[in-house]
Parts: sequence; structure tokens; C-alpha cells
Amino acid sequence: MAKVVKRSVLPIYAVAVVWLIFGLFLPFYRPLHYAAAVLVSLVVFLIAKALCPDRTYETPEPAKKAEEAPKQAAPASTGDPELDALIQERDRAVSEMRRLNDAIADPTVSAQIDHLESTTRKIIAYVVEHPKKLPQIRKFLNYYLPTTLKLLNAYDRMGAAGVSGENIDGTMGKIEAMMGTVVRAFDKQLDALFADEALDISTDITVLENLLSQEGLSDQQPFAQG
Repeated sequence: MAKVVKRSVLPIYAVAVVWLIFGLFLPFYRPLHYAAAVLVSLVVFLIAKALCPDRTYETPEPAKKAEEAPKQAAPASTGDPELDALIQERDRAVSEMRRLNDAIADPTVSAQIDHLESTTRKIIAYVVEHPKKLPQIRKFLNYYLPTTLKLLNAYDRMGAAGVSGENIDGTMGKIEAMMGTVVRAFDKQLDALFADEALDISTDITVLENLLSQEGLSDQQPFAQG
């Protein structure tokens, strides 16, 4: 808080009145006359100052000027416009999920939104690290994600209406029933991104097992021949 002192103007007005009275009714022929006017003015000023003292107020600190405000750091660029757009889309979608989660009171739907937010982050983080996977999530970005947000927005609006009716209750019920499927679809999208890696690891495991078996280093028992 900043302190602001508001000075009273009454003492100044009182001194002005003193000089006006002296000028109208008393002579100013000698220096003594001026000295008397100054003395009376000083006394009147002190009395008026005591009767109307300065007042101190506390006010909020003035906002910083735009040029003085700290500039927010621009988001780091990946150097790839497509990946930069992907990150921006992630931030937009996650922000909207959080807003909807705060607005929607149903604990089950809220938990599902938490899960969708986490999965969306993981999907996009994986693609940012593996840009060649970007075509694999086109349908997720262009349909699954925006449609899910559209459904949740409709659920939020209908819930905020505060009334019960065939259309509202029926639609909200359908969305609640659909959310479980949506969560599984997001999980499958994330799982699908690891398909190539899982295949490579499975191949490596098979080759390693065969080599260990040839060298007699495998602790796995051979299958009994029928």
C-alpha cells in the first residue's frame, strides 16, 4: 500500500482572508503594518492548521507500466512448425479440460477428465520425441480430441442449466455412458504409439533367447517333445 498525504487548503484560505481584511480596513503605510499582517497571518495559519490537519490515506500500489512489467518468456520452439502447432494444441486442449473439470461436479466424470488430460499429455509428448509418429495421431487430433471436448462442453452447459428434463437428462446420461469408451480409446491411442518399439523389443528378446539357448546359457527348459 502507498501512503498519500492530502493537505488541507483551509489555512491558505484563512491567510488570504487576513490579508484581504488588512487591505480593505487597515492602512499599509509603514513597515510595522506589514509586520503586523505577517504576524497575524502566521497565527491564523497555525490555528487553521490545528483545526484542519493534513490527512494521510493508504492506496494500492499503482500498476506497473506495460513497458516495466516483466515480459513472459515465449514458449520454446522445437524448430518444426508442425510440432510447435501440436504443442500449442496440447496446451489449448489441456487448458479446456481443466476448465471443464473445475465446472463439472460429477466425481466420476471429473476423474475421467483427469485421466484424459494425463493421456493427452503423454500422447503428444511421445510424438514430440518421435516426430515420425505424427501421421499416426491425425485422427486423434482432428476428431477424437475436439469431439470429446465438444461433448464435455455440452455436458457442462446442460448441467449448469439447473433443471431436469427429458432432453437434458437423456443427453447427459449418454455422455456419461460414452466417457468410459472415450477413456479406453485414448489409452489405446497411446498404446498404439509403442507398437513398433514393442515389436523391436520382442524381436530382440527372441534373438537373445535363441543365442543364449545355443550357448547353453538359457535357464528355460526346452518344451517336451510329444
